[in-house]
Amino acid sequence: MYKIAYINPLTKVATSLFTEDQYEVTDVTVADAILIRSTKIHDMKLSPSVVAIGRAGVGVNTIPYERFAHEGVVVFNTPGANSNAVKEMTIAGMILAKRDLLGSIEWVKSMKDDPDIVEMVEKKKAKYAGYELQGKKLGVIGLGSIGGLVATEAVNLGMDVYGYDPFISVEHAWGLPKTVKNVNKLDRLFEVCDYITLHLPLTEDTKYLINEESFSKMKKGVILINYARDAIVNDQAVKKALEEGIVAKYLTDFPNPEVVNMPNTIVTPHLGGSTLESEETCAIMAVKEVKDYLERGNIRNSVNYPDCNAGSISGKVRLAINHRNIPNMLAQFTGIFGKMGANITKLVNNSRNDLAYTIFDLDTTVEEDIKKKLERIEGVLRVRLLYK
Repeated sequence: MYKIAYINPLTKVATSLFTEDQYEVTDVTVADAILIRSTKIHDMKLSPSVVAIGRAGVGVNTIPYERFAHEGVVVFNTPGANSNAVKEMTIAGMILAKRDLLGSIEWVKSMKDDPDIVEMVEKKKAKYAGYELQGKKLGVIGLGSIGGLVATEAVNLGMDVYGYDPFISVEHAWGLPKTVKNVNKLDRLFEVCDYITLHLPLTEDTKYLINEESFSKMKKGVILINYARDAIVNDQAVKKALEEGIVAKYLTDFPNPEVVNMPNTIVTPHLGGSTLESEETCAIMAVKEVKDYLERGNIRNSVNYPDCNAGSISGKVRLAINHRNIPNMLAQFTGIFGKMGANITKLVNNSRNDLAYTIFDLDTTVEEDIKKKLERIEGVLRVRLLYK
């Protein structure tokens, strides 16, 4: 029986996948796996029983996944599950920024008691006339699951789209419309685009990617949309750019005391991926990833371990080993199996930086002392025995 703990509630459709005959809900002190949305757990000391953490969402800045990796804990996220929600919000943001719909709505509400409201609207509505998206230049920084959808939708709306992503995958590149212009330098995108939208993760390389130097190269009156991560944009730099008119409107999904007091901003309460559909999709995806890892040892969409898929268990037992990526590890593992007379029916191995993960299916049952022998090998972080 596997033990599951929820730090944040998930939808019933998702949690029902943890069937009562195989899983029981418990607390984090005895759990095999933890499911989480966005709670910060940097100060959490995990129980030795925890082997996996499933994040129902994309961002993992609330999880110390690198530390957990060296404790043999695989952290999963759900890339692409909320992409459509963020895409729709990005398109809506561009329309809000240039049509001043929010301002016009408030203006009409201010006249709710005026008997001449019909005449007043017709006389003064011109000040809320805005601009269409068609024919405007959009720069998309980050062309992954979300950025690719935004670029495609913008092309369909008649926009002239420029894309920047030096790390774009072949899969995402093939999915882009042919009319998307690939730029190799951000400066080119800054110079020509009327709108710039950010869709990339927060890393050491992307922190404050949009800074004072960036704004100095942008087209005056640009609309900047940040529905990715707050620290990709330097707050002080964007404040100055807003005051100087370089940025006409700044749309961000990350409120803080500085941003909410800046002029010409549209600040939303971290709603980008928060639709009922996307929350359910994220939760279902996280549950399936954790189930596959607990039951079969397969890794898909981990942020701290390599993908490693051996399918269903083919032998009498499966050994799943989290270990350091150092020489002679496989030889030591197979040497132990050889001495016990076990035949390997399947072997899958993959590495990611200084860590690796190996799956063995054996045609022989394994005693607990074999597991202990494997655990004593220098560089081994965790060994699990899995059965059909």
